[in-house]
Amino acid sequence: MSLGIVFHAAAALAYALLGGALWLRLAGAGAGASGIEQTGKIARACLLGALVLQGIGLQQAMLGAQHLFIGWALALSAAIWLGMVVFWLESLLVRIDGLQLLLLPAATIASALAALFPQGQFVPHANDAWLRAHLLIALAAYGLITIAALHAMLMALLDRHLHRPLDAPAERSMIGRVLDSQPPLLVQEHLLFVIIWIGFAVLSLAVVSGSIASLKLTGKILPFDHKTVFTLLSWATFGVLLLGRHVWGWRGRVALRWTLTGFGFLILAYTGSRFVLEMILHRG
Repeated sequence: MSLGIVFHAAAALAYALLGGALWLRLAGAGAGASGIEQTGKIARACLLGALVLQGIGLQQAMLGAQHLFIGWALALSAAIWLGMVVFWLESLLVRIDGLQLLLLPAATIASALAALFPQGQFVPHANDAWLRAHLLIALAAYGLITIAALHAMLMALLDRHLHRPLDAPAERSMIGRVLDSQPPLLVQEHLLFVIIWIGFAVLSLAVVSGSIASLKLTGKILPFDHKTVFTLLSWATFGVLLLGRHVWGWRGRVALRWTLTGFGFLILAYTGSRFVLEMILHRG
């Protein structure tokens, strides 16, 4: 059994215990309650410990001295881990504890899947330093923007719930109480743009490092293929969104639409046929 499996299993157990305690607290609060108390220092330290376990699991499973190993479950685990790291750092500044009701189960599932399905493929030419760096940066960008898109969808759900609650205040169901426990939309919007800024910066690095790696391996700065085109479209979309936010104060539904559009372009870039063939099936 590899160390990646062991550390992912330990992380899944830690996330499950933290999430279970939080959900039990919500269930015991009664139908009329909606809030989650602010996370204490011990719980925050425990969450950091779970993040460290998952991070070590990813390092052990994916990174070797001369290779890079990628599988669908490991990619999912990496994306959730990046989102959890951003959440943990942001939680030091802003009270967003209610998000743990959703993030901890997601982290539990992602870590468990990485432990149960460690299969994947070695990436060809990953002994090249630039290509190796590019692939890791691109995976980080993909994960961060995926988290941003999921967060945007959560905000859309919360906006709908705010205007049309699922049930009466005195008869809150568990789902209603979970939604009521989420941070205010303004706080959520701030967190969304923090993730987008980081994702845009990492995506920019992915474009630059990809150009250098391509120039070294093929002699072309930007190969004209669907992956390059859709990656640049995604980069431009998020660039326009951040510019619109800064200059025209874009927010709310406008920001959510641009976020999901940029994510859609990135999906077309990284889950298209060439990505599947080259990165997952180890062909071409």
